[in-house]
Amino acid sequence: MKFSMCIHFNQHKVKVMSDLREMAESVSSNPNSELPQRRWVPPRPSIRVTTEYDSDTSLFFHKVSCKLFDNLAKLKLSFQNNSKGHVSDPQLSFISKRISCHYDLHEHNALLNGSFDIAPGLQITAAHDVKAQLGQVTMVADLAPSCKLELTSLLPSVGLPKAALKFPFGEVSFEENEDQEEEEEEEVDAAPKLAFSGILKAQVHKGILNAQYREDMLNLRYSFKDEQTTFIPSISLPSNALSVSFKRRFSPSDKLSYLYNFDTNYWSAVYKHTVGKDYKVKAGYDSEIRLGWASIWVGDEDGKAKTAPMKTKVQLMLQVPKDDIQSSALMFRVKKRWDI
Repeated sequence: MKFSMCIHFNQHKVKVMSDLREMAESVSSNPNSELPQRRWVPPRPSIRVTTEYDSDTSLFFHKVSCKLFDNLAKLKLSFQNNSKGHVSDPQLSFISKRISCHYDLHEHNALLNGSFDIAPGLQITAAHDVKAQLGQVTMVADLAPSCKLELTSLLPSVGLPKAALKFPFGEVSFEENEDQEEEEEEEVDAAPKLAFSGILKAQVHKGILNAQYREDMLNLRYSFKDEQTTFIPSISLPSNALSVSFKRRFSPSDKLSYLYNFDTNYWSAVYKHTVGKDYKVKAGYDSEIRLGWASIWVGDEDGKAKTAPMKTKVQLMLQVPKDDIQSSALMFRVKKRWDI
């Protein structure tokens, strides 16, 4: 019995060796022949699902996205629904580095955006609303290191383009004054009037002085900051509205912020305590709306859900009106992400 099994195994082994020898001879005699190969199947792109619920509005916000073409583009579907399941604001987006399309499934409208380099140091960006037949084109030119010139024109053109010059310590911009359009229609030969706005920054002593001018209003703001204290007085001219902001850090995890407006006597205060980078407790009071509040954060307040514990951000907030404590409200917001 054992002898017969051994003979059968040897015969099978000889047959396999013979078949391999014939295959090798066939390939050597015909170099154009190919060995059977498995068909390559591209990997399925990972899908990210994010859901957020806000008890204040009783709405669910959903987003489903995936990256395409080896992370060169992203496809995203977003919508929201209420507690009764009614879906609203559905939008389908295709986003890449140079072009993007946001399509409103309810309004049947698309918003197109594009950005192109037409020469070294010269870039064109454009946006177009298909349904409204309105658009905007901006040309950005690098004049020097950290110095750019931007020209923005609306389509269809309704006047002179807006010009903005940006440099390391501020920016200035000029645009046609829209308030003078009716007067210019009556006076056809009159030259267009330009509106000026600008921001200038300068180092003064140990702080930064910021001057912002827009629509005949000048706002002066001085910011002093060290490792423990931040002091920011500001004044608006010609209204002479003066305010002071003060922040004090008692430890790496405890900070107090205070704001006072001298023209209205309104003030607000916020105390913040953090535990690591994922947990935060805040409490404050606003005298203008006469409301006290306290909140607890799980996950970075300004970060994304993917960096939060279990990819979940949670906020609990208690609001207590000073004039009606009985109407105190507890609100919460939850945001969760799944990677499929």
